[in-house]
Amino acid sequence: MSSCQGKNTWPELVGEKGQKAAEIIEKENPNVKAIVILDGTPVTLDFRCDRVRVFVDCKDIVVRAPIIG
Repeated sequence: MSSCQGKNTWPELVGEKGQKAAEIIEKENPNVKAIVILDGTPVTLDFRCDRVRVFVDCKDIVVRAPIIG
């Protein structure tokens, strides 16, 4: 998929609270910074190995699998 270091996807976190998911992601892959963001918010399309966007709904629940990018 990519040449990024460490774990790169977290499908098991769908349904989890956003901040808790971000903490798990950063613990499992210390090379990334997890950013909690409301689903539907416009984001840049650049790919970065040090970023994981955690998309949440209005109740702070992860709505899609976080991935590096």
